[in-house]
Amino acid sequence: MLRLEKSMLEIEPYNAQCARWPTMGRALLAQHDETSVIVYQAYHPRIGRAAASTGRFGEGWSRTRMSWIKPSFLWMMFRSGWGTKQDQEVVLAIRMKREGFDWILKEAVHSSYAAEVYGTREAWASAVRRSDVRLQWDPDHAPGGAKVERRAIQLGLRGQALAHFADEWIVGLEDISGFVAEQRRHAQEGDFARLVTPREKVYPVMDPAVARKLGLKEQEGSG
Repeated sequence: MLRLEKSMLEIEPYNAQCARWPTMGRALLAQHDETSVIVYQAYHPRIGRAAASTGRFGEGWSRTRMSWIKPSFLWMMFRSGWGTKQDQEVVLAIRMKREGFDWILKEAVHSSYAAEVYGTREAWASAVRRSDVRLQWDPDHAPGGAKVERRAIQLGLRGQALAHFADEWIVGLEDISGFVAEQRRHAQEGDFARLVTPREKVYPVMDPAVARKLGLKEQEGSG
C-alpha cells in the first residue's frame, strides 16, 4: 500500500476506492487499523501549525467550544473547501486510539431529534444533557463538490469528551495541507483518475446497540 513520504497516512487512487465504497445510505468510512483511527480537522494556520509542531493542541485552541472530528477525508475536504475556507487553511490528520473512537460512538447523541432512536423529544433532550458527544449524518460529496446519495458522519466533542480526546487519545498529529493542495487541482478540475486520497474502508461498529443507534444496518468484519 502506498504511503505519503514521512507520513502516517496510507493513500490510494480515489477511483479504486470509490468502486468499493457504499454508494448510498450511512457509511462510516475511515482509515483505521487494529488500534487506531484517523480523523480530520481544519484550523486557522496559527492553531493548526502550533498543534502540528508539538503533536498536541495548545496555542489558540479552545477547550470550551464544541470541536468536530471527521473520519472521512472527502467530507473534511467538502467542509473546508479543500483547505481554502477562512480559518480552515491547515488540515490536520489525527491518529487517535481506537478505544477512544469507539467510546465516542457509544456516547454520541444525535444533534437533532430522531424518533426511531429516542422515542420522545423529552428522552432525546435528556440524552443531550447527559452526553458530551454529538453526532450528525450529512450528505456526502464527490471530490468536486457534487452531492452523492451516501451520508457521512461527523462527531462533536465538548467537556470531558474533548479533554479525553486532546489529552489521552491522540497518538499522532500531522499537517497534511501540502498533500491537500496537491490533490485540490485534480478534484476541482474533475480529473479523478489522477486524484489520490487517504485509503479508507467501512469502519466496523461491533456493538449492536451502537450500530442500531447510528443507523448502521449491516456491519462488516473487524477490519
